[in-house]
Amino acid sequence: MIIGHGGNIKELAKNLDCTVDDIIDMSSNLNPLGPPENIEKVICDNLIKIRSLPEPDAMTMRKGFANFHGIDQTQVVAGNGTTWFIYTIPKALDCKNVLIAGPAYSDYKDACLMHKISFQHCLAKASDMFNPDIDEISLMAKGADMVFICNPNNPTGALVLREKLEYLIQKHKNTYFVIDESYLPFVDQAGDYSLVSQTGYKNLIVLSSMSKIFRIPGLRTGFLSAEQKIVEKIMAYYQPWSVNALAQTVIEHIFDHPEEIEPFYWKTRDYIKVEKQVFLASLNNIHGMQIFDSRTYFILARLTNGMNSRDFCERIGHHKILIRDCSNFFGLSDQYVRFSLKKRQNNMLLADVIKQAVKNG
Repeated sequence: MIIGHGGNIKELAKNLDCTVDDIIDMSSNLNPLGPPENIEKVICDNLIKIRSLPEPDAMTMRKGFANFHGIDQTQVVAGNGTTWFIYTIPKALDCKNVLIAGPAYSDYKDACLMHKISFQHCLAKASDMFNPDIDEISLMAKGADMVFICNPNNPTGALVLREKLEYLIQKHKNTYFVIDESYLPFVDQAGDYSLVSQTGYKNLIVLSSMSKIFRIPGLRTGFLSAEQKIVEKIMAYYQPWSVNALAQTVIEHIFDHPEEIEPFYWKTRDYIKVEKQVFLASLNNIHGMQIFDSRTYFILARLTNGMNSRDFCERIGHHKILIRDCSNFFGLSDQYVRFSLKKRQNNMLLADVIKQAVKNG
């Protein structure tokens, strides 16, 4: 297990002899706009609910998600973040051989290691801008009973068209496909890519996170959608009260106001689109770094000036900015770093610091 999927903000603050609040954290993938304005008020107004047990199966949460996406509540599971599902699915479905489309989030691999399940990676190449090779995935899927695909992918930001995913799902009917859509709400026209409502497939499992888009990772909330038989197998491993009372209250509030969800998504996407254009323009023609195209708000880059990622992150850290060292992603090396966009002022500061660090490297 990687302790802390972003950077270690406490360690950086200690090294710089400053407070955590002094650090600009651009290592973790969260909505740069923060949560909707009323979310923290909902939490404060409902603190009394921690005195009682929540719904054991988070059924009201499940109904809200199901109604919003137009699927049956029997096809939905509410969980303690999508991470819980990642670690539970391979065991619940009795998988023996897992394929991971990478480079990707480490927990897919760690879930297999936990349950002593064989796994292999199908790695996208930097020469292809890390766009997954669907034919290669299809070839390797013949020997797998489950395939993990993060779409859009973390850390590369690559996005696979829905038609290509459906091609794989239909071709390999005896193989489960876990499509992790945790970052899809950040993508323009996300509905054209999502499979969350396609619950007719008997081998499709879709993971949906509330943590990233609504910036509430500490509440630990996420959903799994699949056909009913898969849901029943997952629920056999479900622990009562897996989702805490405050988390259930917040998510119930969100789905009680569905008319506010899409506008919040649009506002976030519009903001990211503008800020990414400005940020990338400021790094245009930079020497010593290759920047990969990303369909979301975090950006993967490769150092080409001989500097390694640890030293580069240290140089950026001296300016009280934390970015992600990607050397511990399987399929990447110590040439890769990732940064997640925030507010304009911080983005421009990072761009200036990057140019200075690359130039002096």
